[in-house]
Amino acid sequence: MKGLNKLTTTELSVWVQQAKIQAQQGRVIDRIPQLSLADPGLFAVQICCKSGKSISFGDRACIFPLMSVIKTFSLLYLLEHFGAETVFGWVGVQPSDAPFNSLEQLVSDRGRPRNPMINSGAITLADKLPGKDASQRTFLFCQWLNQLAGCQLWLDEVMLASVSLTRSTANEAIANYLAQVGHLENIETPLDTYEQICCISGQVEDLALLGKLLAFDNGCISPQNRRIVNAVMSICGLYEASAQFAVRVGLPMKSGIGGGLIAIVPGEGAIACYSPSLDNIGNPVGAIAFVEVLAQELQLSVFG
Repeated sequence: MKGLNKLTTTELSVWVQQAKIQAQQGRVIDRIPQLSLADPGLFAVQICCKSGKSISFGDRACIFPLMSVIKTFSLLYLLEHFGAETVFGWVGVQPSDAPFNSLEQLVSDRGRPRNPMINSGAITLADKLPGKDASQRTFLFCQWLNQLAGCQLWLDEVMLASVSLTRSTANEAIANYLAQVGHLENIETPLDTYEQICCISGQVEDLALLGKLLAFDNGCISPQNRRIVNAVMSICGLYEASAQFAVRVGLPMKSGIGGGLIAIVPGEGAIACYSPSLDNIGNPVGAIAFVEVLAQELQLSVFG
């Protein structure tokens, strides 16, 4: 097994070119005006290894909102603050075969969010973040991530304004139903918090540094919580395509409609990609294609 550490920039460049060709099959999301401005041809990758080696390629200076990739880290944050028993009293860990913003799924599950990686679960957890209002919650959460991971994430106010102006009716319906069944006290604070944390932004390097928190023991995250988050990512991180990619790639991954993707190689390192062209599920086509070829060539699957 070759492993991440032996990777060369030459190999990386070949696989990035292949991934960029794949990305042409997707398209940039148009529902959020500010996101629709992204150039579909952009691609960036940063790999951070346990050894301290870091290797990157492509449009690394691009800034993008983490969007749903942040769900991974709000789960980690709450596990660290409240423990697994409490957190999984709020949300489940079952995979979903419905779209990430499905109200029907929530209703059929009698109002219990199926997992933290779909919107019903993430909105429920956004309501539990420490802080008196959405802004304070986002500030404290972002500060925690930056201090722990050594990254430089920040709230993109322009992106947030665009998200708020075109607030998802599906998310409103989900929040209303969660309030109806008693999971939320009001809908405004959780929705505001959810929208703000999704607009936490940075470069591909920041995302790779976040991934390192989940890749190996660094003395600041409980090993049990790290394992839990990786497991939830493996079965839920790519929405209804999660099982398919668990078989094809075999790494815990989480995507976002902003084009970000994080893949964890437990014990070895983290792979972060940015590629804004999405498939019809909401996963970045080029980023997943890149991680798939990397995992196959280097035999990275956690399943051996």
